[in-house]
Amino acid sequence: MVSTADTCSQPVILGFDPGRQKCGIAVMGLDRTLFHRSVVASEAVLSTVEQLQKQLPISLIVMGDQTSASEWKEMLAQLSSPLRVVLVDERYSSLEARDRYWQLHPPKGLQRLLPQGLRQPSVPIDDIVAMLLIERYLNRLIQN
Repeated sequence: MVSTADTCSQPVILGFDPGRQKCGIAVMGLDRTLFHRSVVASEAVLSTVEQLQKQLPISLIVMGDQTSASEWKEMLAQLSSPLRVVLVDERYSSLEARDRYWQLHPPKGLQRLLPQGLRQPSVPIDDIVAMLLIERYLNRLIQN
């Protein structure tokens, strides 16, 4: 988890990779500064988001549009301070997240000898997917 909430003076975006059992959450500024990243159990999502809302000036939620997105959109509307939810195309985000994982955590030992396509992260990467969803949203804003 990354957290520098006390230094955040800009509006931030919460990225959300919805899942049935676990979800990825990331909070990033418009300048792409990462303030938070975590993988949480699905039942802890609402309380985690509400806690983050108390710590950071979250302006909207960017969420993947695939797995159970419509159900999650309804559940996020139940937040005590609901936020606008923007759906982002999440196709191939898991593959992209795996590549980003190895950029963030370069392999060591014998892992270095394996081709990157054969390496599997040892931890869930849903938080990296959430981070990539924010980046996709910001890239879309720049293109328009």
